[in-house]
Amino acid sequence: MKRRKLLPVLFSFLFLMSSSTTWAQAHKFDQYPTPKQANLWTEYKPEGTTFKLWSPVAEEVVVKFYDKGYGGTVREKRSMRKGEKGLWRLVVKKNLQGVYYTYHVKVSGHWLDETPGIYATAVGVNGQRAMVLDLASTNPAGWAQDKGPTVKMPNEVVLWEAHVRDITSHASSGSSRVGKFLGLTEKGTKSPKGFSTGIDHMKELGVTHVHLLPSFDYRSIDESKLDQPQFNWGYDPQNYNVPEGSYSSDPYNAEVRIKEFKQMVKEFHDNQLGVVLDVVYNHTGLTKGSNFNLEFPDYYYRQKEDGHYSDASACGNETASERAMARKFIMESCKFWAKEYHIDGFRFDLMAIHDLETMNQLTAELKKINPNIIIYGEGWTAGSSPLPDYAKALKANTHQLTHTSAFSDDLRDAIKGSVFDEKSTGFVNGAKHTEESIKFGVVGSVPHPQVEIHHVNYSKAFWAREPWQAVNYVSCHDNLTLFDKLKVSRPDASPEELKKMNLLSDAIVLTSQGTPFLHAGAELLRTKNGEHNSYNLPDAINQINWDWKAEHPDVFTYYKNLIALRKAHPAFWMPTTQMVNHHLEFVTTEPGLVGYKLKDYAHGDSWKNILVYYNGREEAAEVPLHGEWTVAVEEEVIHLNGSRQVEGHILVPPVSMLVLFQK
Repeated sequence: MKRRKLLPVLFSFLFLMSSSTTWAQAHKFDQYPTPKQANLWTEYKPEGTTFKLWSPVAEEVVVKFYDKGYGGTVREKRSMRKGEKGLWRLVVKKNLQGVYYTYHVKVSGHWLDETPGIYATAVGVNGQRAMVLDLASTNPAGWAQDKGPTVKMPNEVVLWEAHVRDITSHASSGSSRVGKFLGLTEKGTKSPKGFSTGIDHMKELGVTHVHLLPSFDYRSIDESKLDQPQFNWGYDPQNYNVPEGSYSSDPYNAEVRIKEFKQMVKEFHDNQLGVVLDVVYNHTGLTKGSNFNLEFPDYYYRQKEDGHYSDASACGNETASERAMARKFIMESCKFWAKEYHIDGFRFDLMAIHDLETMNQLTAELKKINPNIIIYGEGWTAGSSPLPDYAKALKANTHQLTHTSAFSDDLRDAIKGSVFDEKSTGFVNGAKHTEESIKFGVVGSVPHPQVEIHHVNYSKAFWAREPWQAVNYVSCHDNLTLFDKLKVSRPDASPEELKKMNLLSDAIVLTSQGTPFLHAGAELLRTKNGEHNSYNLPDAINQINWDWKAEHPDVFTYYKNLIALRKAHPAFWMPTTQMVNHHLEFVTTEPGLVGYKLKDYAHGDSWKNILVYYNGREEAAEVPLHGEWTVAVEEEVIHLNGSRQVEGHILVPPVSMLVLFQK
């Protein structure tokens, strides 16, 4: 699956009204009953199991039972009984713990392929059959008391995005559980030169939440051939409510992946780290043969006027979150992960394919389960959709989202150049006229009188209601790594100059008011050898080589201290737009230089005033000072308690951040 990001197209209000009429007229599924309150999960008890499925178009539904998750013959099959509102039900009055099963649905005289069912919570190898399982039996010791970090406001967290395999697949990781959930939380692992890796590295770095690329059961890895090299990011969903089997020690036994995922979460929590799950409810890996279509063909997907599947995901289909039972499924699934797996947050892939109402209903329910949960997503689509723009969870509509944040591609590309053009540059690597876009990112994309919105690169309106709604970042799994982007866009730059650009890039992210997001390995100058779309490329391209930590200890130390600086000073993560406007004031600067003051003990900070300068130029810039200041950050050195005193004026070194403070 090629991951594409396109800027949302702006439509006029009249066009939106006409397109929404067409969109509404295209709804042929409104005639079907929608039992929104029904419990559709398989319910296990030792004395009996209840199977349920919603398919008002089905003529027959049979449950088939198997001894194994793959292969073998049907040991028994039983017909389900159709009740009201298209609900099918079967009660088997015996203990079915450990028995595998599938649903077989007949529509329009034809038997569809067997399916584990969209509400399956345990599956065998490659996800073809579900298993009856007492989920409580998979809980690790102390699970009832387990909980993640307390989060008052989303922008106080520091997110670190990682792929499960990437952390341990290189020999330098020192892990004994290569590519597995439990490898992520294996303690005491070291690189050959004695540097901490894995969870010890995460704790040393100081991030608060680990964002895991899709870790639900996805299609592209053959779990029966794990002795063969395979890699995928995982953006091709198969079973939404089950962990990915290739990341477990045994994908054949359905309960193992569940136990190990929970154990991983608990280990993260025991080490004060939250776990964010990257979720992909916007499309499925298959279309015709997807689990959705094997229950109720076409219902869960949007169609174009000609009846063909619409494809805003650029992956063959897009789901229809606005339809009652599709919305119900997305909400039920996320709530399941929050309750059953104690997940601390969700990142929504191509979130603008979902409608605003679904996102607001969903996040309200998630906040009831866990007030500390954080939700964010990509505020764009990868292609056109029949869902009108005003109804989409677009970045431009973020102010209408109650508990959800969106990625700021404005700041991302302002810092180091467009992701769509390898050669393009940004503030840190030589571009002109990027200062307003940097300022827009600094305030967290909220209205601020000193930001001239008409000079911002992409957005022509302030789209965040509060600063925490902007997820500020400069790199992620998509596109070139930060270091690779800097290298290809500035082939004339020396390794030392590229390092300075890398440090300044995330220094901007970590001192801006939005929610900071880091790509795992940026703190080690991570490279993918110039590959910009590594979704199915080998481990050799995607993995983190922990020897980089020995090669760039100063880079790691800078990131570590930068995170510590942010965490120690709440002035960098003010919770409201009002507070940002009251305490954040930009100072007059020259081209290639952005400066601002956080004044009057912003957000209860221990420092009365903080002065921050970003210098994107290749020569030092002299700036005036009023009164005496203490230097906290200068060039590549961070003094958390301050170093020398300065007054009158000071030089901001080339391609670097300067931070001063007054007590």
